Amino acid sequence: MNTKNIKLWTILPCTAQKAYEAWLDSKIHGEMVDGNAKIDPKINGEFSVWDKTITGKTIEIDPKKRRIVQNWRYEYDNWPKEYFSKLTVEFVPFENGQCKLRMWQSQLPAEFADEIESGWKDYYFTPMKKYFASSK
Repeated sequence: MNTKNIKLWTILPCTAQKAYEAWLDSKIHGEMVDGNAKIDPKINGEFSVWDKTITGKTIEIDPKKRRIVQNWRYEYDNWPKEYFSKLTVEFVPFENGQCKLRMWQSQLPAEFADEIESGWKDYYFTPMKKYFASSK
């Protein structure tokens, strides 16, 4: 199977700590991306977003670096069964009390990579900016 890696970033109007904590909190995560989220915020904890459209397990949590690494899959009909990509997100302090969200996703099935990349921007970055701007 051909795979592809993507690297994205955005600036969020909140502190890095607030964004990091929100990512691991079922209620807040669901509110900020407008979808039902269930997150067990520990190593080997399972997560799902949008009623199990996205599923996976958290494999690393580094509170000091505000880094989260997850095995991640999108439940497409033809996504390879039992196959996971690797998602790494970091929340870095940025100027004026903002957060730079850095994201790397590796081992994505190549046929889905462009759509997944657009999805991060449309269904995560845009609503997260709106959520944090309105929760100040």
